[in-house]
Amino acid sequence: MKRIIPATVVLIILAGAALLLSQTAPPAAPQMRHISPEIQKMVEATDYKAVRIKKIPFGVEAWTFRRFTFFETLAKLKELGIAYVEAYPGQPLSADLPKLVFDENMTEATMVKVKSKLKETGVSIVAYGVCDIGKNEASMRKVFDFARKMGFRTVVCEPADDDFTLLERLVKEYDVRIAIHNHPAPAKYNLPETVFAHVDGRDPRIGSCFDNGHFMRGMNDPREAMKLLQGRILDFHLKDRTDYGTGRGQDDAWPGQGKGKGNLRDLLAELTLQGYDGYISMEYEKESEVANPVPAVKAAMAYVKSVTYFDGYDQIFKGEKHGWNHYGPGYFEADPKTGVLKGQGGMGLLWYGKKYKDFILECDYKCASPETNSGIFLRVPDVPISDDYIYHSFEIQIYDAGKDIHGTAAVYDVQAPKLQAFLPAGEWNHIKIEFRGSHLKIELNGKLVQDWEAKPGGKVKDFALAGFIGFQNHDSVAPPFFRNIYVKEL
Repeated sequence: MKRIIPATVVLIILAGAALLLSQTAPPAAPQMRHISPEIQKMVEATDYKAVRIKKIPFGVEAWTFRRFTFFETLAKLKELGIAYVEAYPGQPLSADLPKLVFDENMTEATMVKVKSKLKETGVSIVAYGVCDIGKNEASMRKVFDFARKMGFRTVVCEPADDDFTLLERLVKEYDVRIAIHNHPAPAKYNLPETVFAHVDGRDPRIGSCFDNGHFMRGMNDPREAMKLLQGRILDFHLKDRTDYGTGRGQDDAWPGQGKGKGNLRDLLAELTLQGYDGYISMEYEKESEVANPVPAVKAAMAYVKSVTYFDGYDQIFKGEKHGWNHYGPGYFEADPKTGVLKGQGGMGLLWYGKKYKDFILECDYKCASPETNSGIFLRVPDVPISDDYIYHSFEIQIYDAGKDIHGTAAVYDVQAPKLQAFLPAGEWNHIKIEFRGSHLKIELNGKLVQDWEAKPGGKVKDFALAGFIGFQNHDSVAPPFFRNIYVKEL
């Protein structure tokens, strides 16, 4: 016989089942917050995998070695081959000096001892924090004076006062930077929008000490936070985590362990895109392992090195023409914000003031139109004082409308490229030029376009085995653009 269950009983059973499920099922994953739809779209549109990551100096936040004295930390960094440290206030100085700690209250005599130990170990202090700078001028000046005396340029803090008028005056006076750190909630600067609101429009020496792990604790995508704070990141605390949104004050992963969720390669790529010129301060906070953080530091170093494309390269243009000279008509405009060179005026040569023998040169270039006419000169033998250099050095031609020995990727007037690999005008091309002895190898957008044993020909009478690198400007109608200029000596 079929048994009929009253509706009221069914409701009671369903309610009980729901209660049981709520007690046994795992809680729903917290939702990632987004700064804005616009910034979210910017991150989604960025092809991070295609970014060639530049070498960023690797350092350590001394908090990673908080179970050790400051002098012991320096010794360990020396063993690891790390030359940069971010000191924090309160770390005991030395077992031999048990009552002394590293902070702005050190006496002049103690500072001398610290400087001596820094020199001995070959480690430089690049930043100091997170420290309390107080609200009044006397307390702030004490920290700024300490920075000046110890020779570091960045103070990491979380200013208690919302009025940055005094801070702005002091960073100008001392030429010392203030980098706002973002501890997780309930700390004041836990949201990237809060940091941005306090630095936007201020002196460029007031910016962010970007801690990706702490932003992750607040369900922020660090990539979005970096987009928001572009141009304002002055210091970088790098760590990895296995999750977002937990309240635990420790890290659970480091690169190479396969557990991290921090998209660290994307963050290093974003730093590269933004032209970041500071340091990585690796920070490890997992309490169960701070007795010996060396393995985590080694893993971090190895990971960063593994994803760094321009390891061993020098970036010879960083937005300003320091070290560069110009010969002939015209000029190049340099944009320090975008790091782009733009050729203007008549035909001249912007050349870098260091001679290279065997080298790899890599850069990006784009053309305003197919009629853009430019080139990259290799091994200019002497300081240009006339047009004579064009007869004694090779020019790698940039001219999409040209053909054969006068077209893009040709060795001008001498050797035609194997194939055409340039992208349409308005798009960035990547060129890699390797010159070893007399052998010239060129890749354009990943395709081999020259593999040639150099010899004189055409207008080139002879060539040197060492010389300057130069970029040609031709006219203002269809200018060339260059960026990300790196050289690796072989």
